[in-house]
Amino acid sequence: MIRINLLPHREQKRKARATRFAILSVVAVAVGLGLVGVAYAMVSAQIANQEERNAFLEEENAKLEKQIAEIETLKKERQLLLDRKKVVERLQSNRAESVQIFDQIVRQMPEGMYLREFKQSTDSVTLIGYTQSSARVSTLMRSLNDSPIFEQPNLVQIEVVQNKERDAKQSAISQRLSEFTLTVRITREEPEPDPSTRKGGKAKEAGK
Repeated sequence: MIRINLLPHREQKRKARATRFAILSVVAVAVGLGLVGVAYAMVSAQIANQEERNAFLEEENAKLEKQIAEIETLKKERQLLLDRKKVVERLQSNRAESVQIFDQIVRQMPEGMYLREFKQSTDSVTLIGYTQSSARVSTLMRSLNDSPIFEQPNLVQIEVVQNKERDAKQSAISQRLSEFTLTVRITREEPEPDPSTRKGGKAKEAGK
């Protein structure tokens, strides 16, 4: 028995294509949304991971900065202790040095001279006094230069003054004296270098 389809076949094909296109469009949109969701989730996970790493690095940097600050504080305290040590050593050496200075001045002072004023600065001594002749000043300067604790004597000035003394009979005796002013440097030994600095120098030389 022959059946005849009375519906137009072209219209059926057109509807079938439209239905298939709609289904494919829905599937494509769903797949696209799924891919976008997966990509968003991956990016969000990467951002969260990077934020955790950044937080960890910031925490470690804070710890490192704290350690650096503690090291700087220790360096300052070490330097303060070294400075105090140097001051104590300088005071101890100055105590013995003052005795040596007075002893050497007394030993090197020629006859016919006496001091009126004595001044000591950091590394020099100023002598002010009277002498009967300028030759005695030259002798004093040579003696100070040969002394183990003095060097580089320098005559600042010398001028003639009048000095009046009275003898047992209360008679005025006028004597011509010269007032002199001279400076002389104190000889000191060079301080020993810091062992840490010396090691650093050796390390640099080894690096070269």
